[in-house]
Amino acid sequence: MKKASKIITGFNKGEYKALIKDLYTEDARLTKQKNRYVAALKKFIELYGDEEVEIYSAPGRSEICGMHTDHQHGKMLACSVNRDIIAVVTPTDDNVVRLVSEGFPDIRPITISKAGLKLAFDEQGTTESLIKGIVSQFQKLGYEVGGFKAYITSEVPLYSGMSSSAAIEVLLATILNGLYNSGSISSLIIAQIAQYAENIYFGKPCGLMDQAACAIGGLIKIDFKDPKKPLIKKQMIKFEQFNHSLCIVDTKDVPANLTKEYRAIIEEMRSVAKYFGKEFLREVDENEFYEHIIPMRKVCSDRAILRAMHFYSEEKRVNKELKALRDGNFNEFKIQVKRSGNSSFEYLQNVYSSKDPSHQNISLAICMSEKILKDKGVVRVHGPGFEGTIQVFVENDYARKYKNEIEKYMGKHCCYVTHIRQQGAMKVIW
Repeated sequence: MKKASKIITGFNKGEYKALIKDLYTEDARLTKQKNRYVAALKKFIELYGDEEVEIYSAPGRSEICGMHTDHQHGKMLACSVNRDIIAVVTPTDDNVVRLVSEGFPDIRPITISKAGLKLAFDEQGTTESLIKGIVSQFQKLGYEVGGFKAYITSEVPLYSGMSSSAAIEVLLATILNGLYNSGSISSLIIAQIAQYAENIYFGKPCGLMDQAACAIGGLIKIDFKDPKKPLIKKQMIKFEQFNHSLCIVDTKDVPANLTKEYRAIIEEMRSVAKYFGKEFLREVDENEFYEHIIPMRKVCSDRAILRAMHFYSEEKRVNKELKALRDGNFNEFKIQVKRSGNSSFEYLQNVYSSKDPSHQNISLAICMSEKILKDKGVVRVHGPGFEGTIQVFVENDYARKYKNEIEKYMGKHCCYVTHIRQQGAMKVIW
């Protein structure tokens, strides 16, 4: 490890230029990233003194294909993006985790002990609960743990659809992996530890996709046929060859409790599976499904049948999109992205809440995006839907124009222009 001041000197001498370029890809952002790292190091020194440190990074993520297929044991494509959370860290010998996070309230120090790591329901939804959950799961799995001091700063905005919660969970687990386990724990286990912390300690049910994309990096394919042992494979595809940006647009919806909407998708898809004596749609043959639509309508709602149709077509699109990328055929990839978006709009019906159809931020953002993009890109709903974000693949030369235009309609700073990052959570500098 090097002293924080020495790393600052290295940045000022250009020693980390290639590293920053590799992580963040865009030439226009290199100076900003250098300044960001230097500012984080200076803040660490201000908080804790000029100690020997390591710097860690965990990226945000985007779901590419497989909208609402995971809960039916389906397949998905997801990726990490070049917006991340970084932490300047030094280990301590007092078994206490101390964090300061830019722009967030003070985080209570967590003592690594039986009492200190006890699950507390009144802490659910806090960073403290995530720290406890990650440390306790490390211990349960037999890994080493210890104290550390960290200063954290994030470029993954809250409620941006890039999963800031998964990124911070994976970051914390990666810090413990690097400081106390020589980096020996696999990215998949890191993701599973992060998922455990979010489900049990943070109190939020979630699948593994968010954490896996943040931990592994690049483009990944996930097959949930056996959800206890999902098959996750990184795809060695260099997106920069396609000269497209990935934009995530926050449609500025007023946050609402949409649990019933999400639950309805799951329950309706399962009602179709139940018609065939199965629990999940993955277990039902597609041809058999279509042969039984007429009698099925007497038992299942029409919307449930439409949502099941989405599942079957989306499953095939995962493979079609991946094949197009492997073949270097980005136009075919965009065709499939467009079809995925249409299926979400028409069949899955998750672009606005059925409880409040007069408010359709996502619908409006998609329609305005299509008008702005013309033949320069494609758009689809992003994340679980009903509110939140849309996803746009747009030609690099047109990305700035798209951002400026969509922000006229959806609000300033709503459009995040990103690129797919090949690296997952990692130790950047030591």
